Amino acid sequence: MVIAYIRPDKNFDAAHEQLQLINSYAISNSLIIDDEYIDQTSQNKRLKDRAEVTEYFHKNANKTLLVSDVWVFSTDMEDIIQIFSCLLKHDFSVHFIKQSVIMTRQSSAMLVLGLMDNLREIMQNESTRVIGRPVGSKSTSKFDKYINEILGFIKDKKSVSEMSRLLNVSRSSLKDYIESRELKEVAFGSLLPELIADAEEQVINTIDCRKIKHNTGE
Repeated sequence: MVIAYIRPDKNFDAAHEQLQLINSYAISNSLIIDDEYIDQTSQNKRLKDRAEVTEYFHKNANKTLLVSDVWVFSTDMEDIIQIFSCLLKHDFSVHFIKQSVIMTRQSSAMLVLGLMDNLREIMQNESTRVIGRPVGSKSTSKFDKYINEILGFIKDKKSVSEMSRLLNVSRSSLKDYIESRELKEVAFGSLLPELIADAEEQVINTIDCRKIKHNTGE
């Protein structure tokens, strides 16, 4: 069973952008997505307050999980450690699409630490911690809540007029949303991500072992 896990965040990628990557990756690797879990909980919520997510992982052990990037699980390092531990304990095979790596129980400790250190570096970047709506943050739309239905309609080759009637929304606004989000390309996986050569080695090499300056006591 293959599961797509999506968790949109205004500082990173919106749901449609994650779906774009995941669908393209699935098609390019001959994977059929059996379930999509769109987690709408805020990045401000800690893992202890996300019981539905942890229960979902517990119920779906030994599955393949597709996720666009590490931050999707959490931007809190303590929570990342818990989530990684939970996923590996339950024999998940986690495909991190942007990093082009797969994390399993058999993965080296260096790969797991590299993924965590990569997230740490991202979260230390000042651009992700500015007050208010950050420059380049992703806008949301009233249609985001319908994204799964819209993708299904597109795959079923329904017209925009038919979709708008089914969703009881404006045809012109829906058409603009589909075009701006490139949802036709998302639905049929035509936007294939570029494969990274020596991906695991690249992830491991992101680990930054800074030299610690000792006080000589002079």
